[in-house]
Amino acid sequence: MTVGASANGSGHAGDTSLRGRETECAQLGQMLAAARSGESRVLVLRGDAGVGKSALLDYTVNSASGMRMVHALGVESEMELAFAALHQLCAPLLDRLTDIPAPQRTALETVLGIRAGVPPDRFLVGLAVLSLLSHVSEERPLLCVVDDAQWLDRASAQVLGFVARRLLAESILLVFGARQPGQDLLGLPELEVFGLRDVDARALLDSATHSRLDRRIRDRIVTETKGNPLALLELPRGLTMAQMADGFGLLRSDMLPGRIEQSFMARI
Repeated sequence: MTVGASANGSGHAGDTSLRGRETECAQLGQMLAAARSGESRVLVLRGDAGVGKSALLDYTVNSASGMRMVHALGVESEMELAFAALHQLCAPLLDRLTDIPAPQRTALETVLGIRAGVPPDRFLVGLAVLSLLSHVSEERPLLCVVDDAQWLDRASAQVLGFVARRLLAESILLVFGARQPGQDLLGLPELEVFGLRDVDARALLDSATHSRLDRRIRDRIVTETKGNPLALLELPRGLTMAQMADGFGLLRSDMLPGRIEQSFMARI
């Protein structure tokens, strides 16, 4: 399979963000095909910051021709706001609320702030979201994308986990991206996204540097970043050959987010 080639034929060949991701793209393409044929699928893309989860989610969205798409993004500052992420996901579908049973509709409208009322039972809210997504998917297969799921508010995570475990034949693909899934997503099908293989990491690094790197420098950068694509692209920016030869201080994976953030801040 050509890198970035989708199951429906729409290609992204040459997209460096997908370099070395043939296997992951193939699996996501198969899941899209299953959803189009009436079989629901769920997947949690798990991996470190910068490893390429969002690129794979973008690939999934770009490959979902003929499907309706809804999206939610976990936001760290909204983790204490109950149902904040669920509001993002359901907001484009509110015109279909009349399709679901009245008790479920009342529960969902209440937690989304559409109507006043006492907080409803979470089970009823989960059923409401499941019914809503199911009805929408009857018109067109539905792709639901939830990125940065490690920052979902707990109420939304509980509901989405509930829904994910009950999807069967609704023509729905539900994909999460998370550094480390919370307890409400544990047990769902996972695909761990690792750093790139050395050969792909070297090629990506070469594509991002204006001059050809000394082999020793290139190999040290690949080793220290452990093939993390964002680190490979971001950390060498603005550094001289001498600075790159000194490496990045034997980065551990848990240090990468901070070093990448420092690099972005320095450029700003």
